[in-house]
Amino acid sequence: MRLNRVLRMSAAVVAAGLALSACGGGGSDAGSGSGGAKNLVAKAKNDKKLTIGIKFDQPGLGQKQADGTYAGFDVDVAKYIAKELGVEESAISWKEAQSAQREDLIKKGEVDFIVATYSITDKRKNEVSFAGPYFIAHQDLLVQAENTDITGPESLTGNKKLCSVKGSTPAQNVKDKYAKEVQLQEVGKYTDCVTSLLNKTVDAMTTDDVILAGYAAQQPGKLKLVGKGFTDEKYGVGLKKDDTESVTAINNAIKKMQQDGAWKAALEKNVGPSGYKIPEPPAIS
Repeated sequence: MRLNRVLRMSAAVVAAGLALSACGGGGSDAGSGSGGAKNLVAKAKNDKKLTIGIKFDQPGLGQKQADGTYAGFDVDVAKYIAKELGVEESAISWKEAQSAQREDLIKKGEVDFIVATYSITDKRKNEVSFAGPYFIAHQDLLVQAENTDITGPESLTGNKKLCSVKGSTPAQNVKDKYAKEVQLQEVGKYTDCVTSLLNKTVDAMTTDDVILAGYAAQQPGKLKLVGKGFTDEKYGVGLKKDDTESVTAINNAIKKMQQDGAWKAALEKNVGPSGYKIPEPPAIS
């Protein structure tokens, strides 16, 4: 009799424990992992850490240094935003965000947000949300220093070979407007285009002028920026679709960065040495 009573009491305790677990009584997992929080603001507040996507191969914007650290304007923007959300630089994990992978990284929760020369487009807004823009660039061309034939997109004739990156807005622009005039070669990283250009296996590479300026500065006397921008590329901070509270918080952080001088200082430090003319900060939409 006593044994049966003990067994019945034990079963009741186990059942109660299972019920509490099913109802979440054992503690909430909100804010755990890169995509666990209800939104980015809540995750930053709860976890005090973030995973941020950047480029690893864009000098002056997002580049992984030889010592394993990260530097560039996009990196500084990301750090500023994280700080405003309550996350210290030491609590940031950096993840490479190649152009063709950015939407998937956000949707799968592998990053909390992306600052990686990420142009705001209507197509992308169907999949992710954007804060910003925090910068406006212009698509341009990079050529060999001695080249005099290529003076702008209208000179991409005679089956010239042009290099760009898969999944990038510049590559799509060329396909839409100049595909009949050029042989477009799409690669994984812009550094692959730079190598091809230096080896003279392509005639030019295209992406945003601020990106190209960084590569030109790395190869003085070998590469030059044509300097004839032919689009407006609004760089945004990409994050999970419909996270409106976090979009507002990031926009406020960008505005503060512009107003307190940190935005201009970051550009002058990271991009200024290339000779690129520092523009006025864009209006936040």
